[in-house]
Order: sequence, then structure tokens, then C-alpha cells
Amino acid sequence: MERHHAPRRPSRSARARPLLWAQVAVLAAGLGCVATGLLPMAEAQASMVRIAPILLFLTGVLVLAELTKQAGVFQLIAARLAWLAGGSYLALFLLCSIFVALVTMFLNRDTAAALLTPVLLALAPKARIKVLPVAIMSVWLADTASLLLPVSNLTNLLAMNRLGLSTHEFAARMWVPQVVSLTVSMSFLWLLYWRRGRRQADRYTPPEPERPADRVLFGAAALACALFVVLVLANVSVHVAALVAVTIVVAAFAARAREKLTWGLIPWQLLIFVTGLFLVVPTLGLHGLDTMMRWLIGAEGGAEGAFRAAAAGAALSNLVINLPAYVAGEHALAGAGTDQLLALLVGTNVGPIITPWASLSTLIWFEYIRRHRVTISVRSFMLAGALLAAGAVPATVVALLLTT
Repeated sequence: MERHHAPRRPSRSARARPLLWAQVAVLAAGLGCVATGLLPMAEAQASMVRIAPILLFLTGVLVLAELTKQAGVFQLIAARLAWLAGGSYLALFLLCSIFVALVTMFLNRDTAAALLTPVLLALAPKARIKVLPVAIMSVWLADTASLLLPVSNLTNLLAMNRLGLSTHEFAARMWVPQVVSLTVSMSFLWLLYWRRGRRQADRYTPPEPERPADRVLFGAAALACALFVVLVLANVSVHVAALVAVTIVVAAFAARAREKLTWGLIPWQLLIFVTGLFLVVPTLGLHGLDTMMRWLIGAEGGAEGAFRAAAAGAALSNLVINLPAYVAGEHALAGAGTDQLLALLVGTNVGPIITPWASLSTLIWFEYIRRHRVTISVRSFMLAGALLAAGAVPATVVALLLTT
């Protein structure tokens, strides 16, 4: 008798192949730019020198996050947040939002995406809420809460140096736009993901306190994360801080759970993509990107110039990545006023929340949720991000202009 088998669903690895091929294609395109001379060798070498610390940071912080998760640190923090909220979803929402925002402001957006995403993912089952609301919170606030301090984002450091501002002067100029950006983001988060109609419950039962399975691994991982934070606050380069911290936790796992140390911990796909991106984008800059930015921003000053600079920064960030977008916009704004440059900063900080590659923090976030098999529709992610960008960027620019 002939047997009829139900069609088999493609495996996760099969479903991930299109993304892998796209990442490889970006690297191939970048290498092709160098091979054909579209990107001169000197420019390519300079780009690789600039990107080397970023690649080291990516590798170190993602391995640190993964091993720290396996040691149970993130689960314990998540349980404590759920316990502090006392069963109230509104209290939990506010606690998590403030937590992510403060880490983003005082460390940086990439650190927040790398270290807080696993905390919030571990929080979801403890608070009996779907994974998507807490996952989206970590990536949205890592972007939109990155305006306040120079350390919050690398683009902030570039803008501060360009304008000749001190840290205090920069914060004094940006605190109102930061409040507006954060308020709009939290409002969208609540309406789209956290409101009663989205979570199907009024309250949850706070979890019981948890104990780590291996106290030595737990202590080493907690120490490594704390040291990473201290080093970053002490102005140590983030890639050095990440490598120091990951060395501690790797040594602990080598002694206690060597089988957990595999080559799969290294984010190969992300490293391939970022390397290719930083070859392709400089090529585009040499062959029309800078000219396009000048056309998009225009020669007008005042409010119109500020809105055009923010819109151009947000649009280009979602096409390439926010750091090269800011640099291209800064070149186009040579001689422009403070408001227009800071509006560009708003566009490249708050606006890169639409495409999966719009910022390094978003790339880190997508890599982490891919590793932990969190299902998310890229189409829905981009649509929700477009709605937030359309609301948050103009509102933040208005706040910037009103506080000139």
C-alpha cells in the first residue's frame, strides 16, 4: 500500500540559509569592490583598521552574554524584576523600561542590546507574558534612549567633538530631546505590545526566588559582567572591556563546564556581515553617497534644515547602518549650525529602528534572538519600527528646536 507522508517543515537551519547567503553576499560584494578598484586598497585597509575593535567587541560581548545566560545570571535578574513589580504589568513595564534606558544612557546602546536582551527574554516566562513585547523593548530603547550622553553612542562622541562641547554641555543640550524620544518610544511599546488587549491578562503571579545551579559559574559570570560595566564607565575601550570580561567567564567554564565552550559561541554570521558592510559603505561614499546626502539635506538652515537632516539621517541609517550614515551626513553639513547637526544625530540615533541592519545594536539583537530561536516576523518588525520612527524622530526634533 502506498504511504502518503505529510510535507515536512523546513528545519531552522534551512530557514536561516537565506539570511546566511545574504550575509555572505554582502561580504562578497565588499571584496569585489576592493578587487575591482572601486574601493582603493588604502581605503579598504583603513576601514578594516577602524572595524577591528568593533569585531572584537561583537565577539567578546556576545560570547560573554551567552555564557552568562548559561550560568543563570540573567534568569536571576529577570526573576528579581518580576518579583519587584509585584504582579503588575504596568509596574513591570516601567521597571524594565527604566532599566534598559539607564543602561543605554550610561553605558552604550550596543552594551544594552547585548546584555539586556537575554535578561528580558528570561523575564517573559516568569511574568507569563509573550516573548515579543520584552524582546522589542530591548532593541527599541537601546536606540531611542541613546541621545543623552556622549558615551551612549559612538555617533554622540563624533558630534560632541565636531561641536566642541563638553560632556556636561552635551547632556544639557540633549536632555529634553531624550525625554521626548523615550516618552514616545514607551508609549508605542505600551500601545503596540504591552496593553491589556495584547497580553490577555491583568496580573501575573510573582515568581519565587531562584538559586543558581552552579555558584562558581554564577559568581564568575556576574563578576565578569560587573567588571565589564566598571571598565566601560572608566572610559576603557568597549572592545578591551569585553575581552577582559569574557576571559574571566571562559576561564570559569573551562574549569567547571568545558563542554559548553564550542566554536558555535562565536557569531560568525554577524562578523561576516559587518565586515562586508564596512567595505561596501565606504565604496558607496566614494561613488555618490556623500553627494546624495548633500542633496537630501539641502542648503537650508532653520527648522526646515533640521527636519531634512534628521529625515536623511534616519533614511540612510536604515539603508546602510547608522554610523556611516552619520559620517556621510556630517560631511554634507560642513559649516552648518549646531541645531542641524544635532538633528542629524537624532535621525541616526532614534531613526535606525526599521531594518534589521540599521544599527550595530539591532544587529546584535537579531543575532541573539536568532541564537535562541525567538520567532519574529521581519515584516512586522519593520512596520512597527517605521511607525515608531515616524512618531519619535519628528517629535524629538521639535523638542530640540524648542530648547535651542
